[in-house]
Amino acid sequence: MANVWNEPRGEEGPSAAATLATQLLERADRDVTFMVHLVGESRDLLTRHFVGFIETELARRGINYGAHPLLRPFIEMHARELTDFVLQGIGLRHQFGLQALETMAGDPARLLRVDLWDSLQSHISDGQQHFVSDVGGLQRILVQIEADA
Repeated sequence: MANVWNEPRGEEGPSAAATLATQLLERADRDVTFMVHLVGESRDLLTRHFVGFIETELARRGINYGAHPLLRPFIEMHARELTDFVLQGIGLRHQFGLQALETMAGDPARLLRVDLWDSLQSHISDGQQHFVSDVGGLQRILVQIEADA
């Protein structure tokens, strides 16, 4: 029969949990990280930026909503993908170990803000360049859909 929680036999129960918690914290300096994660209005602002960016790029190539009924879902899907690309890149790039957070000196909030700005700008630019570099493929797909209709 399985041990009941209140039965302290071997390495089970509250003492085992305390031991494990201690072991985990002993590794905290190398295993515990904090990641930057943008949510809420910031995420929405980024998505709206990419919707406008994609609409503008497609309009430059003569692709507009009137001619393509499925264009809006396409644009929204790609805007969310570009938003996720930026946010995941920010999260992966900005991981801080527990020890680093404990020992930061000076004005860490300002340094973090500048570093985040650089990363955001770089990831947004990369996402836009990636979309523009592949927009010709979109045009070919839309032409094929129109030909099959």
